[in-house]
Amino acid sequence: MKQLHKQPSLHHHHGQIPSPSPAPVTKPSKHHHHHHRSFPRSVVSYLLREHRLLFLLAGALIASSFFLLHPSSLSLSSSPLHPSSLALLPSSSIRGVVHGGAGGRRIPVGLRKRPMRIVVTGGAGFVGSHLVDRLLDRGDSVIVVDNFFTGRKENVVHHFGNHRFELIRHDVVDPILLEVDQIYHLACPASPVHYKHNPIKTIKTNVMGTLNMLGLAKRIGARFLLTSTSEVYGDPLEHPQKETYWGHVNPIGVRSCYDEGKRTAETLTMDYHRGAGVEVRIARIFNTYGPRMCLDDGRVVSNFVAQALRKQPMTVYGDGKQTRSFQYVSDLVDGLVALMESDHIGPFNLGNPGEFTMLELAQVVKETIDPSATIEFRPNTADDPHMRKPDITKAKQLLNWEPKIPLRQGLPLMMSDFQKRILDEK
Repeated sequence: MKQLHKQPSLHHHHGQIPSPSPAPVTKPSKHHHHHHRSFPRSVVSYLLREHRLLFLLAGALIASSFFLLHPSSLSLSSSPLHPSSLALLPSSSIRGVVHGGAGGRRIPVGLRKRPMRIVVTGGAGFVGSHLVDRLLDRGDSVIVVDNFFTGRKENVVHHFGNHRFELIRHDVVDPILLEVDQIYHLACPASPVHYKHNPIKTIKTNVMGTLNMLGLAKRIGARFLLTSTSEVYGDPLEHPQKETYWGHVNPIGVRSCYDEGKRTAETLTMDYHRGAGVEVRIARIFNTYGPRMCLDDGRVVSNFVAQALRKQPMTVYGDGKQTRSFQYVSDLVDGLVALMESDHIGPFNLGNPGEFTMLELAQVVKETIDPSATIEFRPNTADDPHMRKPDITKAKQLLNWEPKIPLRQGLPLMMSDFQKRILDEK
């Protein structure tokens, strides 16, 4: 047991632990000094061989020239942001970063807005084809769904070579499966001649077609825009018409398939929003004119222009004192896009508040197309509204939208399109 506690005699003798012996110091050899002296010479020799120094200087010169000539490439270097971090910033801050403030610098590729995939039902029609032009021009991919009842392939044929354009012949009364970010639902005959031709088909398009497209929006999480109409106000007792006005509509008249069909479509849209959480937008479109309108669709502007070009009397129904408001198609497209991109549901009146009687419109057409044109009066049609003028205060305030093209400026643009098509008929 004593051996367990026995320490070495050296420890007991001095009472402390001895320090380790110092390591022997070796003197640097002559070869080591020679290595340090030869290293700079080796570097210089390496650079001088095979013109390496020349290539190094040329590369530095090129890099310096690039940064001097393209300072915008360093616009974000002072505060580097990963694209994923932009989700934490307010939209106004993102716009400031992306556009480089007031300097208007180029947007870095990684921060540009992602192009969307959009479906436009009725996209081969008058308004739809102009909307398709706008969406493709800004870089989106567009799928047009149309049954060609009133739409025409000629309206979209100029996009057939575009890889971001697709055309599907399909009736929205039947379901369709697509993967898109936004749905512009325009499919429905909009002129009296067409929607009265098959009223049952018209109301099925308004009800079943809207149900199918809302169901698609719900399944894929797309934003949905319904193009409703000023006809939901019927023969209004309020003038001008605000969005808060509930309308004065005949539910059993010859126009009810369209008027009540669109009112039902608005109901379905709001029910899908409240009950299923679908993102929706509602636009109430007032009289619109422009290129690609059907020549004989029964709408007053197209009727007057086509008749004046064909040297036929312009047909005025009733006494010609009914009033309408006419917006050029590009103004409407601006409004639809502004509404879809906004945070507001609607409904929004989209129309031109400039009001004309039918006789005043006929006079403008005579001045624009043919001063010798004549007018022929006929009995008025059933349920024809006496007054129609939009109150667009809401659209001005919330969408920052209002029409820009007056009737006297837009009619010549429409006339040249009609003139060419009428000549092609002969």
